[in-house]
Order: sequence, then C-alpha cells, then structure tokens
Amino acid sequence: MSPFEVYKSYISIKNHFSNPRYDYFKYGGKSRVTETSFKKRKDIYWFQKISRQKNDEEIKSFFVANFAECNDPERLWIGDIIRNGEDTYSNWLKKSQSLTYLFKTECEVFISKENFENLFDCKNGNHPELLKKYLQKALTLETLVILNMILDYVKDFDKKMNDPVWEMMSLKIQKYQCFLNIDVAGYKNILKEIVYE
Repeated sequence: MSPFEVYKSYISIKNHFSNPRYDYFKYGGKSRVTETSFKKRKDIYWFQKISRQKNDEEIKSFFVANFAECNDPERLWIGDIIRNGEDTYSNWLKKSQSLTYLFKTECEVFISKENFENLFDCKNGNHPELLKKYLQKALTLETLVILNMILDYVKDFDKKMNDPVWEMMSLKIQKYQCFLNIDVAGYKNILKEIVYE
C-alpha cells in the first residue's frame, strides 16, 4: 500500500468502528478522503513509515486491532496508535492465534449450567454479569463476540438496556464480529460441552 492508501484504510476502519451506518465490507473499504487533504496532515510520516513496514493484510489487521481494543473508536487519535499501536497489535495477534484456547478457558472459568442464564440477565436495564466481566477485564472482546455469533444476545440486550456504556459495547461487538472469521459450529460445540458437562 502507498502511504495514501494506508491513510484511506485507517479512515475506513475508523469509520467502520465508530459510525453505525458505515460498513467496511459493504463499501469495500472506500472513503471520501482526498490525496490533497492527506498531504496537509502533520502525521503523514507515520503513514509513510507503516506502508514500508507492513504488507496490505498486516495494515488492515493493525488498524482493526487498535480500533477494536480502544474504549471509544471515534476519539482514537492517530497519535495514540503511534505510541501504543504496536503493543496493542502484538497482543491482538497473540489472542487471534490462540482464539479457541482463549474462548474455552474463559468460558470454563465463567460459565456453568447453573449460572448460564444469569450471565445474560439484564433485568430493569441493569448490566448483565457478562458485560460486567468484560468491563472488569475478566473476559475478552473476542469471547463476547463469539458468544454473540452463537447466541445472538446483542439484539436482546439492545431492547432491554438504554445506557451509553452498552450502546458503545453493542456497536463494538457488532462491528468487530465482521472481522472474526471463525467456525461458529466448532465454538458452539465447545460452549455446549462446558454448559452441559
């Protein structure tokens, strides 16, 4: 990728994670940025640097990792990615490479036949235990996404909870789900074994 193409990738992935109406896959990663506006940026050097260091797929993964891991993708500044991006990307790669193990381990710790329904209980608009575990950093975003791919719980939570924390999480789960290419049936079997053991 050229530096300008890296910048376009950055903008389109940022839009995907922060704008409910923009879909990276639907629009083929396209955005309305111009080369003229790109050349006026003070951080152009960083886009030049990353275009030399990473191949096309790594660049996309690098931005996905950083936007998926941040608390507020709309406010994630390129300077933050410059400072912490490589560490975030490295941790994300480790999780991606051991995703099955990570999911199984987290489910074994937090899910059982006895507490399964309670994890998804959001009576009176309160945060369910599942979300609390994520906010406490006891569960990863990947596990939340995989559970949604299996159980489709986000739609139910959307109806029952009206709060900014959940709204941001709902968007993050739905947007990140598009980038997780997994064998849902295989993960469903792992979950069944844990719940019905």
